[in-house]
Formats: sequence, C-alpha cells, structure tokens
Amino acid sequence: MYRFLGVTAATRSCCSSLGTAAVRAAVDPLVTRSCLFDSPPHSARASSTNSCAASSVSTRMASTIADPTQRKLMEERCILVDGDDKVVGNASKLDCHRKENIEATGMLHRAFSVFLFNSKGELLLQERSNSKVTFPGYVTNTCCSHPLHKEDEMVNEPLALGVKRAARRRVNYELGVPEDQLPLDSFRFLSRVHYRAMSDGEWGEHEMDYVLFVQKDVDLHPNENEVRKVEYVSLADFPAYLERCRASGVPVTPWFDLITENLLTEWWKNLDQIALFTDSDKIHRFV
Repeated sequence: MYRFLGVTAATRSCCSSLGTAAVRAAVDPLVTRSCLFDSPPHSARASSTNSCAASSVSTRMASTIADPTQRKLMEERCILVDGDDKVVGNASKLDCHRKENIEATGMLHRAFSVFLFNSKGELLLQERSNSKVTFPGYVTNTCCSHPLHKEDEMVNEPLALGVKRAARRRVNYELGVPEDQLPLDSFRFLSRVHYRAMSDGEWGEHEMDYVLFVQKDVDLHPNENEVRKVEYVSLADFPAYLERCRASGVPVTPWFDLITENLLTEWWKNLDQIALFTDSDKIHRFV
C-alpha cells in the first residue's frame, strides 16, 4: 500500500576525461578590476573578457529564477569532479546546472540521492515543488541534492562521511527530519551513478550521484518551498504508483528513473541484508 502525506498547514515549519584546467576555465570568477580598469596583454584581456561574459550570462540566468529562496540557493558552491570522481575544483550551483556548461565542457559535480525506508520497508517519495529550478513538479526519491565545497562535506574516504553529512543536512532542510533521528551511521553508501540529463533549454544535470539507503522511522515536516507532497510506497505497489504518476502527467526525475530501472528493485528486495550489496568502488555509468 502507499500512504499520502501532503504538505499542509500542520506540516509546514565533465565527461570522464575532462581535465582540471578545462573545468576551471569554465568557472573563472569575475574579477571586476581586470575587466574594467587594467590594460593587460592581449591574451589576458581575452581571458578577462571571457570571464566577464560568463559572469554576465550567470547573472542573467539568476535573474530568471522567480523564487528568491531558490535563487539564493543557486549561489552555493558545489564540488566539481572528473569522471573518476576526483575533485578538480568548485563552482556555483547555478553554473553547475547551466546547460551551456554541461554541453560545452562536460562540467560534472558531486551529488547524492537518499532512499529512506520506514520499518515496514516502505520507501518515502517526494514530488518536487514547482519552485525548483530543475525538474519542478517531478516525482523523485526521498531527497536529492549536493555536498558542498567545504571541509566537512568533502571527506571522501570509503564511508563517504562528507556526503552523509550533506545528506542529513538536506533531509532536515527539505523534509524537516530532526538531525538527531538520522545518525551518520544510519546511512548506507551503496554505490555511485554517473548520469546526464537536460531539464529544459537552459538548465540540466550532470552528476556523480552517491546512492544512500537508510531505514528509520522519522518525523516529517516538509518544506513547501522544496517539496509539494510526500508519500510512503511499498515495493508491491511501486510499479502501479509510477504508472499512476505518469498517467496523471506527473513525470519522474531522470536520475530516479535510471536507478529504478537498473538498480532499485534488487536493493529494495534485500533491505534486511543491504550490506551485501555495498560497492563503494563501483560507478554505474549512464552517459
């Protein structure tokens, strides 16, 4: 069976070979002095002009984001990686999701997808808010976001503690789950998924996505700026649930669709022995 938990007044409270230089060239910050006042050599002027142009495009795109909260979140610094998940730099969330950057340079950033199950084995799903910049109104897994380019979220040993810290932070932000209900050791890092998908003519995703499973009974207080509604769905009802979503015009996010089609069922069937399916060295490539 599946259970609906709407957001009501009661609940409101890079391609694989991309080099470091190529990525950094795509995200050079605007330096106003060199753009406006200095008279550098021709090569420096060209680089400065390109940087100014890139910044101008980013500023224009930011101005098209109607929701002020979502616009502000696009300033966060994401972790840029190569096709083997090695850190090569950082860029704003906005620049990471610009279709132009994804297609021109293969800009690739680190992300995570949380799959939270209750004690009955039901998976918590969400429908993304219409305020979201990419894939608004789409159905997806429990929580999807990014570790940030800061020390405590960049730790990337086999347990992926930095990603887990980011996941707990975002589950709290999006769904209102108290952080003390999700100790870091409750997250199981299963594997990684490398995918690319366009949202529309200007925005897209190109992510090295860490898949995290957690099975806990938690308190939910969804943030309506992030989440339109949430639902617990059983494995038995899951195929029919997806069919109903699509039939009613509610699409599924591309990363959730890829994980569902290729990986999720086997993992879900084996929740009680999920440790056997952990493969932190594996990168499933769908690009």
